[in-house]
Amino acid sequence: MQVLIDVQQLTKRYGEVEAVKGISFSVQKGALFAFLGSNGAGKSTTIEMLCTLLEKTSGTVSIDGHTLGELKGNEAIRRTIGIVFQESILDHQLTVKENILHRGRFYRLPKAILQENYDFVQQYLQLADIEHQKYGSLSGGQRRRADIARAIIHKPKLLFLDEPTTGLDPFTRQFVWATIDRLRKEVGMTIFLTTHYMEEAANADDIVIMKNGEIIAQGTPNELKALYAKDFLQFVLKPSIAIEDVTAILPMLPEKHQDGWKVEVSSTISTIPILAQLEPYIASFEVIKGSLDQVFIETNESREEK
Repeated sequence: MQVLIDVQQLTKRYGEVEAVKGISFSVQKGALFAFLGSNGAGKSTTIEMLCTLLEKTSGTVSIDGHTLGELKGNEAIRRTIGIVFQESILDHQLTVKENILHRGRFYRLPKAILQENYDFVQQYLQLADIEHQKYGSLSGGQRRRADIARAIIHKPKLLFLDEPTTGLDPFTRQFVWATIDRLRKEVGMTIFLTTHYMEEAANADDIVIMKNGEIIAQGTPNELKALYAKDFLQFVLKPSIAIEDVTAILPMLPEKHQDGWKVEVSSTISTIPILAQLEPYIASFEVIKGSLDQVFIETNESREEK
């Protein structure tokens, strides 16, 4: 696959404080890339540099072949990207359509192309019912649809999404992600995502996790779960059974867990023969698969211990 973003040793200093510490990563064209980290990890600073909103201290960045930090490179990057901020930048007194067309004119698109692009975003984001309403009168979900439309009015190759579904109801979250998925599959748009919802990051092609300005983990969701998240078998014994009666069946010594026991397993599939032998001794069981929540917690805790 073609690399759309290439970051090498990117650093940002504020006086003696190093907010971003020489990080390196790449994003493939057409990918969904998740950029994770707690507050203060350096995510926002990194994104602001990539979006030309903040000058880097050192390092090299190439976006769609354009070099960040060069005048012509920065101008080309701004035409290549779209940004959905956590807080909207649209005018509350203008209608949705007026806002989007106004922002589109910043890209100096010919009038016919701008109208064609507006028709595209109106259909994609289902704006027909709200396009003539003032932005300030809209609900949170409606505003988010307008925000995304504003960000893609120039049909960028790369879309930055900063916590795009925070505060949205489940129905609107589902609509937003269905739209993002269509943009990737039908238009070929690359998505650079920051989110606190690990279930959203689970759909990413690649993930980077940051802490204190450094990358502490990166890989595909499955790679990260294999490294940092464990699968467990939880079970409750029948009243007449003692744990000593089943330890020989288990892959390792179990731990007490609430009203029952918990034992680590190599995979969820590996529990099938174990459960076949445990069946006469247990009243209930549950297989717990390793998650990205575990990955996030484990990587952050392990870094604190070092």
